[in-house]
Amino acid sequence: MDALNGKRLVILGMARQGTALARFAVGAGASVTLSDLRSPAALAEAQAALADLPAGRLRFVLGEHPTTLLDDCDLLAISGGVSIDSPLVVEAQRRGIPLTNDSLEFARRAPAPLIGITGSAGKTTTTSLVGCIGQLAGRRTWVGGNIGRPPLTDLAAMSPDDLIIMELSSFQLELWDGLSPDIATVLNITPNHLDRHKTMDRYTAAKLNILRFQGPDGVAVLSADDPGALATREYARGRLRLFSRREPVDDGAYVADSHIWLSGPGGRRALCPVSAIRLRGGHNVLNSLAAAALAEAVGVPDAAIVEGLRTFAGVPHRLEMVREVDGVKYINDSIATAPERALAALAAYDEPIILLAGGRDKEMVWDEWARQVAQRVKRVVLFGELAGPLAARLSGAPVTRVDTLAEAVYVAQTEAATGDIVLLSPGGTSFDSYNDFAERGEHFRLLVKDLA
Repeated sequence: MDALNGKRLVILGMARQGTALARFAVGAGASVTLSDLRSPAALAEAQAALADLPAGRLRFVLGEHPTTLLDDCDLLAISGGVSIDSPLVVEAQRRGIPLTNDSLEFARRAPAPLIGITGSAGKTTTTSLVGCIGQLAGRRTWVGGNIGRPPLTDLAAMSPDDLIIMELSSFQLELWDGLSPDIATVLNITPNHLDRHKTMDRYTAAKLNILRFQGPDGVAVLSADDPGALATREYARGRLRLFSRREPVDDGAYVADSHIWLSGPGGRRALCPVSAIRLRGGHNVLNSLAAAALAEAVGVPDAAIVEGLRTFAGVPHRLEMVREVDGVKYINDSIATAPERALAALAAYDEPIILLAGGRDKEMVWDEWARQVAQRVKRVVLFGELAGPLAARLSGAPVTRVDTLAEAVYVAQTEAATGDIVLLSPGGTSFDSYNDFAERGEHFRLLVKDLA
């Protein structure tokens, strides 16, 4: 009998994570209340997708999160878009109601060892790359968490011999208590989502939950090149593996003599030249090293790791080549929603760059971004809510301010010359004009494809 059987579960948020948990929980015997701040009209499609569930076991409270939701609540589940500082969640904690989310409920039931991947940047690429490597090894592989399908959706089809890889955000991990993935990596920790977490200490504490509850049989894979990630090593209670572009490591993956190497109790061996990695940029070398160390830790053969590094072309909206027009390449990096991500994109190219930047701020630190952009780019086209504040930081640099992404693309085309890169790497979130970075990236694709 599932632990949710007979429980009264309230779920805040009707996005894909909340609705996946609702479907699973009803099937497990729970009585579920789904609540969302959006109106019934805006959620009609989401409600229709759950219409096959027993009406007596599922109810909706839409347009508000009233405190009365907690009067008949054994467990409160929070979707990623709901802050733990929201009034209803604070009141639930005051009443002693346990908090959970879909990723934690899945991890409690995962039938195979779980690979969890977090970091301020690179999570999606690394998670997808490990998934690609697992498939090339002939293992049935499931990729989910903060990307793709919520893994609860496919739980019934999973078996102990499968590979399960989850991208885990700080929003998800802040609720993990008493459980960490069997194999976990911290790619990096730099300022991010401070509009949500308020302080770096709270943000880091959320990330640390990926390691905090590992036992002696756990595996921690950490970046030796990132001070924030390396500082988490004290929480590694099992096997510690490192990855580095700078120097050899005793157990993990590293770069030496222009090759990718793996090391461990069995010795050291070269996998392939660094030049064989299909992904561009030094940050993607680090992502590839992390993926190699994780894949080896779960018994994936070297040949599959090398084939994955050679063939994996990246994920949508991450340094994605959209089109070349009149000798100008248009690159979609809409997923870059922090200054550090945008700087990594700049470092991936030697060509002259016209940078499209802006969006909405997350209370980030922009000083280094402004310094490097002023030195590195041919022109900056700023759009969205951040256009004004960023323009003020780029005094003296070649800057054009516009209101929309469509205007930014038009300006970039008029300014670009053969051999240039037009790079959408905003640095800010999309929420001033779009539902998410993917919608922004799709709009950029359409705009570029319509160029004459």
